[in-house]
Amino acid sequence: MNEELQTPLPSPCISLCKMAPDTGLCRGCLRTIDEIISWSSASEDDKRAVWAEIRRREQQLEFK
Repeated sequence: MNEELQTPLPSPCISLCKMAPDTGLCRGCLRTIDEIISWSSASEDDKRAVWAEIRRREQQLEFK
């Protein structure tokens, strides 16, 4: 099951925490620092929106 469809929503964190200076995204979970900081207090709707953004970012990534 996709994480973003679960209730309650799990955190996207995979404990590979390193911010990429070129994108401003965590290399592990593909969230911005603001998304990471606000996760614990975010509503379920906001969390789903972050998950949707993560999926969009995954599609745009070039894996090397």
